[in-house]
Amino acid sequence: MIRIGRIDLSLHPLFVIVMLLSVLTGQFLELLTLFAIVLIHEFGHVCAALLAGVTVRSVQLLPFGGVAVIEDHGQLTAAREIGIALAGPLQNGIMIAAAWGLLQTGMGNEAFLTYFIQANAIIALFNLLPILPLDGGKVLQAAVSLLLPYYFTLLWSGRVSIAASVLVTAYALWPLGAGGGIRLNLLMIGAFLLYSNLTDQRNLPYRFVAFLMNRETVYQQHLWTGAVARPIVAHSTKPLDEILRLLRRNQYHLIYVLGGSGSVVAAIPEQRLIASYFKI
Repeated sequence: MIRIGRIDLSLHPLFVIVMLLSVLTGQFLELLTLFAIVLIHEFGHVCAALLAGVTVRSVQLLPFGGVAVIEDHGQLTAAREIGIALAGPLQNGIMIAAAWGLLQTGMGNEAFLTYFIQANAIIALFNLLPILPLDGGKVLQAAVSLLLPYYFTLLWSGRVSIAASVLVTAYALWPLGAGGGIRLNLLMIGAFLLYSNLTDQRNLPYRFVAFLMNRETVYQQHLWTGAVARPIVAHSTKPLDEILRLLRRNQYHLIYVLGGSGSVVAAIPEQRLIASYFKI
């Protein structure tokens, strides 16, 4: 593990396995190129996160991208989250454009530049797949969080990503049924995606609590802009946690409480409900 400033940089075991295979197959130069591409891709995320005022704790490199651990504490807006997610593939696009320019001018080794372009394209396109924790999955999750309650966005984006991870793993193992060999690369990717998504699902309650604890920012924005509060209508017998699960990411809410006759008996600002929730 290497420490750059306050950021810990390490190689995922998958990358170590690929490194060993490259030595055995005589493709170490290709691995070094892949390492450089992934490193630049990941530092695109890091730079975007730092510009957004987010603390980056560590970066772990994989053969097809990386995992940046950030401390957002539920404060990231959807727009900033999308920007951070797209910053990685953007670096791949810039590298592709630079290599293509060298090819057009006849500078550099044609075979190497072609490989460089292909490797960047594969990494960028793979990371843009709408599966968590890939960049495309993060973009989709952030976009959906603007349309649906935040809790259900986390819950169902995680469940869909788990299902997609299982399909990738099953596809990697499919040739075994016909007497063939497994697709090792896909199997490692599928296993990583599945493990990551299962871990995220276990951590969902903590992410939601962090979201609730930082709703004060949304309230302040509501006061500054004078935007209309989004209503939530709930019966007085509805559990408090179920009401809070209806909160949306970038919107402030007023909760209208219905009595037994179906009439509104109270209009409660969301921060009072959140305060009551944490007192329980």
